[in-house]
Amino acid sequence: MSVRKSEQEDIKVLNIRIEKTTNPKPLPTPENPLKFGTIFTDHMFIMNYETGKGWHDARIVPYQPIVLDPAAMVFHYGQEMFEGLKAYRADDGRVLLFRPDMNAKRTNNTNKRLCIPELPEEDFVEAVKAVVKMDEAWVPTKPGTSLYIRPFIIATDPFLGVRPSDTYQFIIILSPVGPYYPEGLDPVKIWIEDDYVRAVKGGIGEAKTGGNYVASMAAQVKAHDEGYSQVLWLDGVERKYIEEVGAMNIFFKINGTIVTPMLNGSILPGITRNSVIALCKEWGLSVEERRVSAQELVDAYEAGTLEEVFGTGTAAVISPVGALRYENRVMQIKDGSIGEYSQKLYDTITGIQLGKIKDTRGWVVEVK
Repeated sequence: MSVRKSEQEDIKVLNIRIEKTTNPKPLPTPENPLKFGTIFTDHMFIMNYETGKGWHDARIVPYQPIVLDPAAMVFHYGQEMFEGLKAYRADDGRVLLFRPDMNAKRTNNTNKRLCIPELPEEDFVEAVKAVVKMDEAWVPTKPGTSLYIRPFIIATDPFLGVRPSDTYQFIIILSPVGPYYPEGLDPVKIWIEDDYVRAVKGGIGEAKTGGNYVASMAAQVKAHDEGYSQVLWLDGVERKYIEEVGAMNIFFKINGTIVTPMLNGSILPGITRNSVIALCKEWGLSVEERRVSAQELVDAYEAGTLEEVFGTGTAAVISPVGALRYENRVMQIKDGSIGEYSQKLYDTITGIQLGKIKDTRGWVVEVK
């Protein structure tokens, strides 16, 4: 059980022990561009788990190396998970989170698949809010920037044997970031991978775990060598149906309809994906979640009905796609410029995240 301040409180809050750093780092200056994932703030959140005791000892401590036994099970059997979300600085100075409850739910979906103990959703959100509040000064203000939040859980038992660990650590680190892609909102080039596969139904493709990402690296290197930003994966069985990009879900506008691959057990259920579907339906657009073959994209391209392609994810928010490569063919989307709905979705979602557009859906949570 988590340690809490009071069972009588309407909102139960973790008893978080705080140790402030005595050696704060200099904050990044607005003049210097923030390269994604390279700078880390002064503090981190840690909470331990032990079988029979549950989650306990929630604390915020100075950012520091993790000390683990060389036999810790995370190193040998890959029992770990992670999440990603952001904190945004509104024009009025408030710090806002975007749908952190969805990250909490997805954390537990991943945990179930990987035999990691579930974490109470309210504890996840409270931990995120607490550590962001501690390092609130690190939330950047420059347009296009944010504070990236990386929660993760690792198995820590010093044991060589294939079984679920009896001990874990839940950790949150923070990183002020600029755009995920150097191109920013400029359309990216995507390589449809037809050699390697990443995941299959019944595997761990829908879990947010490092194993899914290391499985993508060989294809990613190949795509980068050919001048492409990301890999778009096909299904691992028939090798013909579109699944997702390495760091994004994918959407197509085909003859006026917004189409995205349906969740099938091997695709990550993206939070931005969910938000895009909700917005498009609110706008009265036809939205289809279904199987999409690579050949259907080729046919639509040849017929002139492949009108727009974009990726969605926490890191990039909306990433327009200017070109798709499949087999030995390159399909130029539109004229290589950002599409109408890519721009509208980016403006709407970032507007909500930054507090510039009124949140009527309960998606924004203020850090107080």
